[in-house]
Amino acid sequence: MSPHVRLARLSLEHYLRYHRPLTQVPPDIAEALKGQRAGAFVSIHTREGDLRGCIGTLSPCRENLVEEILCNAISAGTQDYRFVPVSLPEMEDLAIKVDVLSEPEDIRSAEELDPRRYGVIVYNTEGRRGVLLPDLEGVDSVDDQIRIACRKAGIDPRGERYKLQRFTVERFRE
Repeated sequence: MSPHVRLARLSLEHYLRYHRPLTQVPPDIAEALKGQRAGAFVSIHTREGDLRGCIGTLSPCRENLVEEILCNAISAGTQDYRFVPVSLPEMEDLAIKVDVLSEPEDIRSAEELDPRRYGVIVYNTEGRRGVLLPDLEGVDSVDDQIRIACRKAGIDPRGERYKLQRFTVERFRE
């Protein structure tokens, strides 16, 4: 298991068990992620593949990647408004995925997207923004990708102007 996924799992399990964030990161994980800064998403799925929680940051918000994963793992398991919080007994039946994001880049058109390779950020001048990670099951076209991201942002893709950004991820799974 990658240090990214081990850290996310340790963080969430510790929080569920002790009701406080993990403060002592195992030295091998700290060393493996030392000096890295990036946005990161933590996704939690049932063993059957159903989403159970997903929270992340597009750009680094914390001092380093360790802190980013620690916080996002807890948030994905306990603060994703779409789901009831994860319970400690449930943890053994869940799979965790960590996506480490590249810096988002502006693009001029949808022709610069590929849903298998790039995630997308759709945003408008009013500050609404929708994000969709790359290579998601059931998202097979750029049109699907943009439509879903627009829906998440509350943007009508047929009637509102919006801009696009793309990013890549390095994906770590259990």
